[in-house]
Amino acid sequence: MSKPVIGVFALQGNVREHVAMLTQVGVEARPVRRPSELAQVDAMVLPGGESTTMDKLARAFELFEPLQKRIADGMPVFGTCAGMILLANEITGGIADQETLGGLDVTVRRNAFGRQVDSFEADLEFAAFEAPYHAVFIRAPWVERVGRDVEVLSTVSSGPATGRIVAVRHDRLLATSFHPELTGDARLHGYFAELVRELS
Repeated sequence: MSKPVIGVFALQGNVREHVAMLTQVGVEARPVRRPSELAQVDAMVLPGGESTTMDKLARAFELFEPLQKRIADGMPVFGTCAGMILLANEITGGIADQETLGGLDVTVRRNAFGRQVDSFEADLEFAAFEAPYHAVFIRAPWVERVGRDVEVLSTVSSGPATGRIVAVRHDRLLATSFHPELTGDARLHGYFAELVRELS
């Protein structure tokens, strides 16, 4: 598949920024708001936003269960910030009865880095990239537990959060604590696009 179609969950979050990044790396990107639109894509991006609001909107637009089924059936998904929370099998620091789409065998701590005022930027090392990746963290989660088959792609290398896991891959699922769509660096979107091509 030379040009896969990758959808972006478009009910909340940085939709346009993700669409622009995906287009830049040579895939067709489409906003997804309804089950009929989900059925037409090969993979999905779950953007940053507010995870509980995204959960409620997905249910209101009858997108939650079809999306959950596509993930369980093996659709590749890239979750960023709130998207990481939605993919996680377990959440700590969430609200009562908060549910996730699941599929990613990790435990994620919601708002782990603090409130909006505690947002920060950091250079991260990735084994897949030669140069560091400049990451933007906004009310970000971090990963507290990874399952046996989950690959840790990056951790924070300095400051009070040193050693915290902020990027993981589990087979067809990729997730970051930060917002790659806000950096101008398309390498992670390219990494995901290549993953989609390989698995298709």
